[in-house]
Parts: sequence; structure tokens; C-alpha cells
Amino acid sequence: MQLYPVFLSLNKRHCLVVGTGKMATRRASALNKSGAIVSLLMDDPSAAALPQTRIIDWSVEQWTDNKTLPSIDLSNYWLVFAASDNATLNEAIARECEIANVFCHIEKNAKTSSFLLPAIVDRSPLLIAISSGGAAPTLARTLKTRLESLIPSAYAGLAQLVASNHLRVKESIPGASERAAFWHRLLSSPLGELSFSLNEKSLQRSLDEELAQHQQPKAENTVTGTVSLIGAGPGAPDLLTFKALRLIQSADVIVHDRLVSPAILDLRRDDAELIYAGKAMANHAMPQHSINQLLVDLAKKGQHVVRLKGGDPFIFGRGGEEIETLADQSVPFQVVPGITAASGCAAFSGIPLTHRDHAQSCVFVTGHLKNDTINLDWENLRDPNQTIVVYMGLTGLARICEKLIENGRDENTPAALVERGTTPDHKVHSATLSTLPSLIEKSDVIAPTLLIIGGVVSLREKLDWFEPLNAENSTETG
Repeated sequence: MQLYPVFLSLNKRHCLVVGTGKMATRRASALNKSGAIVSLLMDDPSAAALPQTRIIDWSVEQWTDNKTLPSIDLSNYWLVFAASDNATLNEAIARECEIANVFCHIEKNAKTSSFLLPAIVDRSPLLIAISSGGAAPTLARTLKTRLESLIPSAYAGLAQLVASNHLRVKESIPGASERAAFWHRLLSSPLGELSFSLNEKSLQRSLDEELAQHQQPKAENTVTGTVSLIGAGPGAPDLLTFKALRLIQSADVIVHDRLVSPAILDLRRDDAELIYAGKAMANHAMPQHSINQLLVDLAKKGQHVVRLKGGDPFIFGRGGEEIETLADQSVPFQVVPGITAASGCAAFSGIPLTHRDHAQSCVFVTGHLKNDTINLDWENLRDPNQTIVVYMGLTGLARICEKLIENGRDENTPAALVERGTTPDHKVHSATLSTLPSLIEKSDVIAPTLLIIGGVVSLREKLDWFEPLNAENSTETG
């Protein structure tokens, strides 16, 4: 570690900024926000319009001619910022600071500076500083942007809540290890998520309830966890919502189905338990009623449970059945929607589900076979200006195409089967209602798949943009 990271308390401390222009005024402004007493040494005092800043008028030419700095005792300052456009001047200031044992930051000169300024994610009182040691400042700023997305401004309220209750919790829970366990459990609980939607009074009430429950005798301390029903999207991990990612990373146990990609499961905590509850046709790892009860049992052990389902849990995901059981047994839950397969697979295949010239409506149906039959409202699916999206339609694909043609849909209607959509193995089999079944028969198709039928499929050749890793085999046309 070449640099030692610290956070300085500059309240009422004297700091000096040398320079003229935007960078100098930016440094002075930031110091003002931290409560520092700022002096700004510049050769054009009229350019400064900073409140609570002492402007020292000084000519750069004076130093150039006399080779001496103005009569300022640098030892009076905690920090000095050399932010002028004159590199020679900046270096001279750095040398003077070295003699005076004062830390100095030189703009755009990490090697000579005695301290560096990090990229900061400000969620005061929570601060996160990122530094590359001057080696890759753009990378540091990029990471800052990502962290700002993952740590929204609502975390400031949560940090303030913890700070304002620190002493009270310390008095109520004397043991350091027990107190640390309380805070860890509290911040890993739904309270962190509540900070995004509730006001300060509601958050305080939630903390009060947690503390009161913690202080109950152990026999009475029955803590109920929560269940988060989360849509994992169509496969690509970067299509997760920010909220889904936060909850996955805070889960004690994750109950997942077979459509959740390994890349998404890898985002979990190292100590999080994984339980597979996947279902394929005629091969259920766990019956639905057992999954429903499992969620209840895990939550009643006080765990934060994530039920992770491919796509969106409320679109052919049986998510409604699962939370019905939770509601019946008074288990707290929340639902986080995901990008459904229809949206994700269509977008990554260059197929708009609606288009003014091709489709004014879109319908989602399931092609899941029950007793070897597919019971769809065929008559209402014959509209040529309607896009049909069929979930789980691979096994019954030939029958679906046949019935649509029988009920009046043109046999030349464009149709596409999207295989493993949005993933590196994304592949599109494109044909018509009459020719797609024979094309699929000749292909080694691997689930999950999604069937899209309608004039919008004809736009794919023009609008296709996504290049999967296996790009050479990403399209098959018949």
C-alpha cells in the first residue's frame, strides 16, 4: 500500500489555495464545505466570488522576478493546494511546504504532491474515497460513478440514523461483540431497504422495534425474517435492477430456479446459502407447494430470504402463488420486478414487440403443455397486427404454428425462436409460421427459449445489433 488513506477534520482549520481559475475556486469551495478557514492566494482577486474566503492579492510576476514567495508563513496552514496554471510556481510552493512540514497537493502532479485527492462518493456522514494513486484517475472516477448508482443518496439518512442512535445502543447493549452483531443484523435486515421509501420517523420506529425485540428474554425473542421475491431478468447479469443486486448481496439464503444464470448467483455473499428449486418439464426438483412452505420456514428462522426467479416473477413465474402463502402465514415480503424474457430477448434480437407499421398490440401466452394439449384462445390470436410472444413454447412449437395457421394466421407470418436470449450464447432461429418447425427440428436448440410471431420479426435483419460471444452461430434462418 503506497498511500495511507485518511479522512481529515478541517473544521476551523486554516488552509491555503494558490492559483487563479476554475480549479482553484473549486478547491476553495470544497474546503469551505468541510468547515475549513480558507485563504485564496491569487493574482486576480476580482475573479473570486467565494463567500467566507480570505482573498490574498499577489502577483505571479512578483515571484517570477524576485524568485521569492510572498511573505506568508506556510506553517500556519494545515493544507496547501497549489492550483495555479504555472507549473514552476506550483513546484516552488511544494518545496516551501516541504521545508515547513506542511502537506501540499499540486494540481496534475501526483508524484510531487504529498497527498492526493480521491474521487468521493458523498453520502454524508458516509463518505467513500477512491484513489488510484494518480496512476488511473479516469478509472477512479468511473468506479465512483458505479458506486453512486449502487449506493443511492438515501443511504445518507440511514447513516444519520445509526449515528444518532449509537450511544443509546451502546448503553442498551454493553457487550462490544453483541453490539456489533446487533448492528450487523439490523443493517442486513429490511431496514436498509426501508431507508429508500420511509421517512425519518418511520426508520426510527423500525430501529426502536428491533432494539426492543433484541432486549427481550431469549425464549421470547422470535425474530421473523423477510422474503424478497426478485426477478433475475432474462439471463445477462447487468440487466438486474440496482435494488435486486442490493438484496441479492445482503441475502442469507437464496432459493433459485433453473433459469437464473450462474453469473447472477455469483453476485451473492460468500456465506449465503444456495437452494436449488428449479423446475423443468416433468422434472421438478421441488414441488411448488414445497417451495412455498420452504420460504415460510426459512423466514421464520429469522433469515433474509431471496427467492430468485428468471425473468419477472409475476409473468408466468408463479410468484403470486408463493407470496400468497407468505401472506397467509404473516411473513413480511417484497417484490422486485425483473426484465421479462419477452422484453429482453426481443430487444437483444432487434425485434420491437410493437411498431406502428407492423403491430399495434402484443400478447404474452404460455406454450406449456398439460396432458399433451395447448389450450389457447386461437381465434383471438389471428390478428395480423398483433405480436404473439410464447413462453415455454419449444416443446409445442409445431403444434402452436399449426393451430395458428388453422385459425387464420397467414402461414408466411414471420416467426423467430430466441435461444438463451441476452446471454453470450444468444441465438435466433428466424423463419415463418410454416417453415419454423422444420428449421427447429434440424437444430440442436437448448432451453430457455422464447417464440415471437408477427410482422415485427421482419425488422430483425435491419435492427439486429447484439453480437454474442458465439457471434458466428448467432443466427439461423429458414
